[in-house]
Amino acid sequence: MKARMSLLALAAGAVFAAPVAAQQVTFMTGPQGGSWIPLGGALKGMWEKNIPGLEITQTPGAGIANVRGVDEGKAQIGVSNSNTAVLGVQGEKPYPKKTTNVCQLANLYPQYFQVVAAADSGINSYKDLKGKRLVTQPKGNTAELLTDQILRLNGMTYESLARVNFQAAYTDAVAMMKDGHADVFTLGTTAPASAVMDLASARDVKLVPVDDKTFNAVKKANPGHNKLIIKAGTYPKQDKDMPVIGYSTHIIVACDLPEDVVYKMTKTMATHVDDMAAVVKAIAGSTPKDMALDIGVPFHKGALKYYKEVGAM
Repeated sequence: MKARMSLLALAAGAVFAAPVAAQQVTFMTGPQGGSWIPLGGALKGMWEKNIPGLEITQTPGAGIANVRGVDEGKAQIGVSNSNTAVLGVQGEKPYPKKTTNVCQLANLYPQYFQVVAAADSGINSYKDLKGKRLVTQPKGNTAELLTDQILRLNGMTYESLARVNFQAAYTDAVAMMKDGHADVFTLGTTAPASAVMDLASARDVKLVPVDDKTFNAVKKANPGHNKLIIKAGTYPKQDKDMPVIGYSTHIIVACDLPEDVVYKMTKTMATHVDDMAAVVKAIAGSTPKDMALDIGVPFHKGALKYYKEVGAM
């Protein structure tokens, strides 16, 4: 009888000692050819290596599509941009309804909304855009939405300009600036931007700073924005620090993903910054405090636990 009891006890112990069932998740990254796919591959590798039982299927995506995918349960992890993710939280276009299952994991690196004017254009502030020739990105793109917004905040619309071109490729916009067919170019990307460097190699250009009134209005409308500084010397002949509107590329997760899994995901990212920076240079030097910046998307409980544990919040 004792032997039987011992066997039962051993069997019970074996059950309780069994590994936790695998956590299978889908990770939506970016379009083919972009930096989000290789970054997603690096994250998948480090997460699976450091979190036993976590199995990740990586799929292509895009910022807005990823937010919808996570909210609708098609994915549990996604890469996105802070300003458009906030639109989901607020239930504003292009989202059909408020997102309710999208939580913040970590900020990764800043994106800079850059207004690049020809040096001889007479454009020194946003108000000076009136009557000028503008080239920006296609309608609905993050930079185009911001371009439309800064015009309206300064009493203008696209109709207030001499001409507006919407170009999908930065190379086409740069060519227009080089050929003198546009006075100013707007784009949202990292700094220095290769497109701006290309333009500056052929024509003298300058960055147009954001003023406090415009920035405060942009921030009030969407807390996913922050004021960033493009340091002097980033571009040729840039002799001053330049304040610009910024937003973050960040990682979102489903709010119902287990707390312990998300805690370990956050910790893994914070302790493997160099591995991420090897794929996207802009991540270099990121700290838990940078990752924990409040951008207007609610934090997952697991991420909050880690950030508070290390004093980042």
